[in-house]
Amino acid sequence: SKVLKNMDPNVEPCDDFYRFACGGFLKKTLIPDDKVSVNTFSIISDKVQEQLRISIEEPSTSDERKPFKLAKNLYKACMNKTAIEAQGLKPVLNILKKLGGWPVLEGELWKDESFDWIQSVYKFREVGYSVDYFLDFSIGVDLKNSTKRLIDLDQASLGLSREYLSKGLDDKIVKAYYSYMVDIAVILGAKRELAERDLMESLKFEIKLANISLPNEKRRNATLLYNPMTVTELDKAYPFIPWKEYFNRLLPPSIRIDDNEIAIVNVPSFITDLGKLMKETPKRVQANYVMWRAAAASVSYLNDEIRKRQLQYSTALSGRTERESRWKECVDIVSGSVSISVGALYVRKYFNEEAKKNAVEMVEDIRKQFNQILSKVDWMDDETRKSALEKAASMATHIAYPDELLDDNKLEDFYKNLELSHENYLEGILNLTLFGTEYSFSKLRVPVNKSDWVTHGRPAIVNAFYSSIENSIQFPAGILQGAFFSNDRPRYMNYGAIGFVIGHEITHGFDDQGRQFDKEGNLVDWWAPSTKEKYLTKAQCIIDQYGNYTAEEVGLN
Repeated sequence: SKVLKNMDPNVEPCDDFYRFACGGFLKKTLIPDDKVSVNTFSIISDKVQEQLRISIEEPSTSDERKPFKLAKNLYKACMNKTAIEAQGLKPVLNILKKLGGWPVLEGELWKDESFDWIQSVYKFREVGYSVDYFLDFSIGVDLKNSTKRLIDLDQASLGLSREYLSKGLDDKIVKAYYSYMVDIAVILGAKRELAERDLMESLKFEIKLANISLPNEKRRNATLLYNPMTVTELDKAYPFIPWKEYFNRLLPPSIRIDDNEIAIVNVPSFITDLGKLMKETPKRVQANYVMWRAAAASVSYLNDEIRKRQLQYSTALSGRTERESRWKECVDIVSGSVSISVGALYVRKYFNEEAKKNAVEMVEDIRKQFNQILSKVDWMDDETRKSALEKAASMATHIAYPDELLDDNKLEDFYKNLELSHENYLEGILNLTLFGTEYSFSKLRVPVNKSDWVTHGRPAIVNAFYSSIENSIQFPAGILQGAFFSNDRPRYMNYGAIGFVIGHEITHGFDDQGRQFDKEGNLVDWWAPSTKEKYLTKAQCIIDQYGNYTAEEVGLN
């Protein structure tokens, strides 16, 4: 009956099959003011949100285990608007002082000699803000030996996407971003005239960061981004950063770096250009930029006055005119921040185990069909086809959730170093960031476990994933319901719904990015040149077809 309701039988399917199949849904569905779209994914996400709310709002018992108390404490801190309003803007103002002060707030009292951008990165690391505002630092998997990890250096994380910033100051969205920067500074106590002057320079600096960054379309070639360098080589190529000290200050004390340590430099030209940019940029501008980023990262966790201005900015970006209900926002924060404990609550209460068994069976059926297609494609040479079939056969599957989510001791051990009170909300969020950073950075010397339960332990998500490093597909518990899957429907309907998603994820192993990795998840060029050329020609045909359609609202094909 749901399928019939979503259809529009008055439309001739040969004229417009989409409206024939979905016209009823389009007519009857209103997009609420707190959303930018409504689709199958968002409808199920709303249901998962409500289920999580019930679990998280259940009162804690005296013997409740720590992972579940953490989730409930964070939710209480988020929902406690009385405390958040009483604290006002003090939490962020205190932190900005601790970080060395935001020049636009300090006015003439702020002194150039008090600031060094590298020292600011160290301070951000200690407090719990991102260390990526000038240069992205992370611990990643070695793409050419996916059993080990390496330091990964990349272009700066920006406050607005490169695609907007690179359009310059006259762009509508960039203007909205600038106006937002100024207003946030004024709300935090800056004089408007100074804020307009100072933050224009800060924005120009951020635009320069965007312009020396590599655009997304050029980042799809993983080989181009794989540039290993030792610390000695980094010192020689980019002497404006004390690399050994930099790495040792960001990593946990238990891990020490020497001159032979290898880091992967994703965009060498970015670091070269960053050196020149920092040399020509006044310290006040550098400090205004990075302190703006800290302030902007804090706004969501502050009082209504500052959040109202954030909503106006969000409307300019997305068209969404209302915030979602506070409980929804808080459920999202909790499920995104302590996702393993929330995932454990979710699967214990709501997941139908029968769905797991059926989904495993479907994956195998669809994989077999995919292999048949691979066996028949006429543009692939035999050697590449053999490797492709081996890759499809080796593809690991993670369905619903790992069994460890049912083991309280495993959860306790994972969260043993995290503390959250239900009082100071922003402080709790920064503690969570610190916890996540410590966990990630401490993995540098740990061999990669591709079936690690923590990596696959986030089941309360309505989505599906392919990992080229693991050569694995993942279907969390959250997507195995609703329009995608039901044990009460004929199996052919499940094959048409979640089956489509399964097939889609399998093909990611062979798309323009996935095909760069072999069956072990290593960056290897295993396609014969003639096959690659034929593949790219066929792909270009699709690109050209989509290029014929224009989205009028934004004037883009």
